[in-house]
Formats: sequence, structure tokens, C-alpha cells
Amino acid sequence: MAHENQVQETVHPLEVTDQTWQTEVMEADLPVFVDFWAPWCGPCRMVAPVVEQLANEYAGRVKFVKLDTDANPVISAQYGIRSIPTLAVFHKGRPIHAMMGAGPLGHMRRFVEDSLAKVPGHIIIAR
Repeated sequence: MAHENQVQETVHPLEVTDQTWQTEVMEADLPVFVDFWAPWCGPCRMVAPVVEQLANEYAGRVKFVKLDTDANPVISAQYGIRSIPTLAVFHKGRPIHAMMGAGPLGHMRRFVEDSLAKVPGHIIIAR
């Protein structure tokens, strides 16, 4: 029996690699939010908690993943990632929206909503 006060399981962005990119991003059923980052990148570390919060807010509607650009140069080069953090949303194997740099939660949430507006048949839920 479910209780109203049950704590939902926390959703964390999935770490993807050059090897798992095809399966986890390109073949995903949901739109995929990709955080291109590197461990040495200060702004990347600043945006991580915001991405984590969004992953929980959009659980079941958007898949959130992270790709370390230093450890995965093939995908980074394929998409021309030259500045990090770069955030992108992919749908059905195609990039549909991207932005460089970090931002506050509201700005990042608008980015996700704007991205979802580009997905055919996706219903936007006003907040």
C-alpha cells in the first residue's frame, strides 16, 4: 500500500561514454538532456546540482545524462563541443536545442521547456 508521504527515489543523471552514447542517447525513447562537462571545469561543477534537480523534476519525461568531454573525445568532437558546460537536448537521435554556459534554475528550466516545445506531440506542463 502506497503512503502519501513516501519519499521518491532520487534520480541522478546517467554517466554516458563514447561507447554507450548510441544506446543511451541516440536510441532513447524520451528526449535526452546532455550535460557536456569535465571534472576540472568550475562552472560545470556549479551547474551539476541544478541539472540534478531538473533530472528529478522531469523524471519520466526527459532522460538526463552527463558526458565527460575529456574522457570521451569522440562524441565531443562529433558535436563540436569546444566550450563547457554545454547543455543539449536530443530527440530521436538528433540535437534539437543547445546552450553553452551555466545558469540559475529558472533559466535552465526554461531551456528544458523550450527544448520540449520542439518535440512533436510533447505536452508542456506550466509551472
